[in-house]
Amino acid sequence: MQLLGIGSRIKHAEYGSGVVTNVTSKHYWVTFIENGLETIAINADFEVIEALEDEVDTISFSEVENSLISILRKWSDTSSITPIADKWRGGTLLLQPGDASLSDKEVPIDTFFHKIVMVRDRIRVMEQKINSSKNLDDQEKIDLQQYVTRIYGSLTTFNVLFKNTSDHFIGDKSK
Repeated sequence: MQLLGIGSRIKHAEYGSGVVTNVTSKHYWVTFIENGLETIAINADFEVIEALEDEVDTISFSEVENSLISILRKWSDTSSITPIADKWRGGTLLLQPGDASLSDKEVPIDTFFHKIVMVRDRIRVMEQKINSSKNLDDQEKIDLQQYVTRIYGSLTTFNVLFKNTSDHFIGDKSK
């Protein structure tokens, strides 16, 4: 049996076409075009479209990226700046209660945006801790990662506030 490397392309009867994004001793983590991230057993039945050979002990790009981010956060006194979209800069968020006898609440959008960015950054840290945990098995990590993806999906409404699309929340694209 040939062990597929990260970047290999496959076609699965149930999930469709996908790319191997991580390899463990028992599973492939595959991002499918139609179904998002799924794990399948290494010995599962699927068609190999393009096999990339890789060593068994390699790590994924995501793991390298998470390690680098962790090192930079630990040893750097600077943090990345996430800019708000120009049209919202200096604006106000107005919260109006359903009861007209109660007063409105105004919040500077910059303050609200900063809190959204803090939530996003804390979710990212939680995601890194899940992925690097030695106390969770692969299936538990996958299950928790799916919750994180759903959290991101719940926050996509706030993407309108971000200047750069690279800063957007991205949820499960398969649905």
